Amino acid sequence: MSTTIHVTSAGWMTTFQDLGRRDAERLGVPTGGAADQHSAAVANILVGNGYGDTLIESIGGELALVPEGNILVAVTGAPVDVTVNGARVEPWSPVVVPRSQELRIRETGGGMRTYLAINGHVHSERFLGSTAPDPRMGFTQKIGVGESLFVDTSFAGFKRDYFDQPLFRLPSPTLDFPANSWTIDIVEGRALEQIPSMRELLSESTYVVTDRSNHVGLRLDGPVAHPESDDEIVSHGVPIGALEVPHADELIVLGRYRTLTAGYPIVGFATRASLALLGQAGPGRHLRFRWVDHEAAVRKETQRRLSLDGLRFAVREAFDALGFSQP
Repeated sequence: MSTTIHVTSAGWMTTFQDLGRRDAERLGVPTGGAADQHSAAVANILVGNGYGDTLIESIGGELALVPEGNILVAVTGAPVDVTVNGARVEPWSPVVVPRSQELRIRETGGGMRTYLAINGHVHSERFLGSTAPDPRMGFTQKIGVGESLFVDTSFAGFKRDYFDQPLFRLPSPTLDFPANSWTIDIVEGRALEQIPSMRELLSESTYVVTDRSNHVGLRLDGPVAHPESDDEIVSHGVPIGALEVPHADELIVLGRYRTLTAGYPIVGFATRASLALLGQAGPGRHLRFRWVDHEAAVRKETQRRLSLDGLRFAVREAFDALGFSQP
């Protein structure tokens, strides 16, 4: 069954999104994808989709949509107010939006990106197998007011024997958004040996995300040190979350659209479990860094992945009990 969803408000920027391109970097194209991969995956799981299925990412302002048919959605990511036809509903939970009623999502501050997953297959163009935007390639994927989304979904509403409203209590692994500075766990990079004073600077200083940040990386104001030698550093590929010290007095945390190091030293790496919070950091956000060892980083990421598997299992059981199939 197909349904059409009309966009009545698109906020500052709304795009199609997924978890990024696989095997594209050997072609010189960044993997891209949702900056907050955790929230995107949770949204998809909550509506019974696959982890990496196409969904909607919204940055700033209000996103509002009106479906022509009943749809099942989930909203995750930054703190938001979510309403259906004016009635408040919970984010980080499956929500039924009846046909012709408005779903409205308003960001309340504290994070940058909101993710909206819709049960089923969301139609969108693809570039190298992914719906993720790549503005440098002219693949913007923007969604504007007045546009329509097309979704193939098996969801047609559902009935419960004893309640008129759906009742979900699922173990969603939400993100915490502290009011003050956010703490990012990091592990050592090889170049830390060339700038040993960066260890102390990173553990004792507060860094501020600047408005020079973009999809390539977060540019941070804060104390940095530079290598004493002029030895050339060969440019090379780096993982997402690498902490780079360029010639200017700033620190860069490379994001999902990074390419090579351009010969700058990499002093550390954000742990995988910390990447979601970095994906929510906007200008003015205060960040602090905490050194952890490799084992601790792996353990925390393993716990996060297990929480996703647990949620997927719980969703499957709930959907089976309610009598509708997953796409």
